[in-house]
Amino acid sequence: MVLWLHYLLILSLLTSIFAKFISPDLFWLPAFFGLAFPYLFLLNLLFVLYWLLQFKPIVLFGLLALLISLPTARRYLQWSSVAEKTNAKVFKVTSYNSMLFDLYNWKKNKENRSKILTELSEINPDILCVQEFYTSEDINDYNNLDTVKAILNTRYVHHEYTTTLRKNDHWGMATFSKFPIVNQGKIVFNTRSNNLCIFSDVLVGSDTIRVYNVHLQSISFSKEDNKFLDEVVSEKNATNELENSKSILRRLKRAFVKRSRQADMVALHMSTSPHRIIVCGDFNDTAASYVYHRLSQNLNDAFIQKGAGFGRTYAGEWPQFRIDYILYNKDLVCIDYKRDEETFTDHYPVTAYFEKKNLKN
Repeated sequence: MVLWLHYLLILSLLTSIFAKFISPDLFWLPAFFGLAFPYLFLLNLLFVLYWLLQFKPIVLFGLLALLISLPTARRYLQWSSVAEKTNAKVFKVTSYNSMLFDLYNWKKNKENRSKILTELSEINPDILCVQEFYTSEDINDYNNLDTVKAILNTRYVHHEYTTTLRKNDHWGMATFSKFPIVNQGKIVFNTRSNNLCIFSDVLVGSDTIRVYNVHLQSISFSKEDNKFLDEVVSEKNATNELENSKSILRRLKRAFVKRSRQADMVALHMSTSPHRIIVCGDFNDTAASYVYHRLSQNLNDAFIQKGAGFGRTYAGEWPQFRIDYILYNKDLVCIDYKRDEETFTDHYPVTAYFEKKNLKN
């Protein structure tokens, strides 16, 4: 029975590895295995240790599965990283889901917005990509557009709004830059959600880099879903287990499908870029997903190249994974990657440091 259970686990692990090649828009079931990859990997590792103690030949199958899955596991965990020393000038790129600068006081702290702004000023990026951006032209305390420009000294900004109320309250995305933005545009996903992708052509020296700022479809759990998940995690007696489980699975499936379509649109647009590119954003999906695979093709991942540790970027209770990314063309040089240890939203800001030496000056 234990033997067959391990066979099933190996099959599930292999399915999770190859799920990234299958668009959920065509077949959504493998996406669930991809979401579970870290747990399947760890369970298989435990089985391998068990069979080693038993001196059973089945251990070879488990070891082979682990070996095949190591490249995917590397996207979740980096053992160590040392920033490269360089005499060249460096520019910093930060991606941050600002959670609307805590507009609705989700954190129950009136000082939270000022803490978010202070955190950004301490990072002091040259290019800042903000997802879930909010600004108001009526209320000075929430004129985040002008405030961020002032504290970072970013003269240039590209903002696109998905929702505007009362003519002066705006929800959307923004890219702030200390370098000139010479061209800009957006990729509209045609959904009811506030998800969007914007791109800004930034002039660094005399070289143009296209910066994509991406926010893909979230799962959008209801209050009941989150309560149910909290009860499961805390091992309380969850109520209406069957109905709540069905609701969560439906939302996951819908989000998988929508994100795959959005990722296809962004990847197609990226393939036509006349410039080298940097991709920043909240993908709302893991590093074993179709979305990540589609958007990272022919690009480097700053975390894989220069990150350290587990790399978790979502600050909520679930999912405990990396869902925010900075990707870049392989002929750009990333010398360091950092994830802030503290955050005042439900995402950690991530920052990549790039050399200018291989750019035109």
